[in-house]
Amino acid sequence: MPSPFFNGGEDVQNIYAIELKGISKYFPGVQALKNVDFRLERGEIKALIGENGAGKSTLIKILTGAYFADEGEIYIFGKRIERMTPIISEKLGISAVYQNLVLAPHLTVAENIFLNDLPSKLSFVSENVLNQMAKEVLKKLEYDHIIDPREKVKNLSVAHQGIVAIGRAISKNAKIVIFDEPTAVLTSKETDELFRIIRELKKEGVSVIYISHRLEEIFEICDKAYVLKDGQFVIEKDIKETNEDELISYMVGRKLRKDFYVLRKKGKEILKVENLENRKLKNCSFNLLEGEIVGLYGLVGSGRTELVRAIFGADKIDRGNIYINGSLKYITNTLKGINNKLALIPEDRRNQGLALKLSVKENINLPIYRKISRFGFVNSKKEKQIAQDFVEKLNIKTPDIYKTVKNLSGGNQQKVVIAKWLASNAKVFIMDEPTNGIDVGAKEEIYSIMNELAKNGASILFISSYMPELMGICDRILVMNSGKIVANIPREEFNEEKILAYAIKSSIVEEVDSK
Repeated sequence: MPSPFFNGGEDVQNIYAIELKGISKYFPGVQALKNVDFRLERGEIKALIGENGAGKSTLIKILTGAYFADEGEIYIFGKRIERMTPIISEKLGISAVYQNLVLAPHLTVAENIFLNDLPSKLSFVSENVLNQMAKEVLKKLEYDHIIDPREKVKNLSVAHQGIVAIGRAISKNAKIVIFDEPTAVLTSKETDELFRIIRELKKEGVSVIYISHRLEEIFEICDKAYVLKDGQFVIEKDIKETNEDELISYMVGRKLRKDFYVLRKKGKEILKVENLENRKLKNCSFNLLEGEIVGLYGLVGSGRTELVRAIFGADKIDRGNIYINGSLKYITNTLKGINNKLALIPEDRRNQGLALKLSVKENINLPIYRKISRFGFVNSKKEKQIAQDFVEKLNIKTPDIYKTVKNLSGGNQQKVVIAKWLASNAKVFIMDEPTNGIDVGAKEEIYSIMNELAKNGASILFISSYMPELMGICDRILVMNSGKIVANIPREEFNEEKILAYAIKSSIVEEVDSK
């Protein structure tokens, strides 16, 4: 009996894992994909690259059955799929790890890995069997001693949640795995481990689509690069026959800068953190000057995010002092942080930085509604003008200020988060991984915004797992290790090996210094 999922074609060894012909997709007012042809060979790792809005996510959602193609044909291992759905996609061996993690936060790690495929007997799930199976998956990822299968996902860091999502993908014995920005919050060591896993998948004949805005990763792990721009195919290049500058020119149509550092005039001390401690932090001290961009680097779990949350008032402080403009401040909640001109652009912008169901206008005005309201009524004229001013100032690409923010690209969502803090007249901007998941063009715009803020006297604490961008824009870099600030490195002493040595193990630093 023929399979209900297929229609015609024979599966042979030299057939493509994926073959898309003339794929088009329309949304109200926009054509997301225009007559796209795409092929993926067995055991091939192909980069799918382009700016935000190029059509990458739409193409992936068509492959996984989240969207239906309006035109075109889909072939998986030579079999034509008449109507792709998520269930059919999974049965065909297609699995995806998305940039915006799709996990059940209140379930355990093991339950998330085997969601919809729980081992059971007489309708009862065996927790011991489930946990052991999850442990084997985590062992393959070399995280079995780091992530407890019994831990609830909501208690994990964003990076470890990403590992759970990858574990779920490979647990299904997938034949085609799609990685959408998998290294966004991983350190270089964790990225190396992920690449080891991807190479093992390739050896086993698994085909991989790899989406990343970090082009150096494309050259390290991929066989070919497939470029989309404005929903259309531009070019496909063998990685050995191209370079970063060429791919960027195909993606954005212009040459981009690599070093964004500019000499800035430094002013008085605006923020001083003294001996800060809580359950995650140990005696942390540092300062920020007006007009200064200071990087904060450390491995996942080093305490970077916990430090800035404590400063902003999101986490409790057990000991230590925070001074703003020389005055001691007791920032015990986020409202006090906002009132003291602090701004936090969080690592997880979608869940923590934005109200996704609200408009661009409403998101930009969120911190200041009490200032533009009287007797409970919002001054709608001011509200609209403020939103429109920042849309124009930050070049936020949106049809209008009434557009729901969840429908914007990642780079434009990030600019909305920055806009709302600019509207609040913040003086200290804490940016936690602000360039994660956004394209090279949008990154350039974010760096330019940072430089403009610093030029106008603001201070920026810039957290990133990506050392080259810290070295490319910062005046100095603070390094965290095990909840402590272990180094304060000025620009003239920037050295990747030395910075990483401080982040990994303090005993290595002596060896690096002696070189």
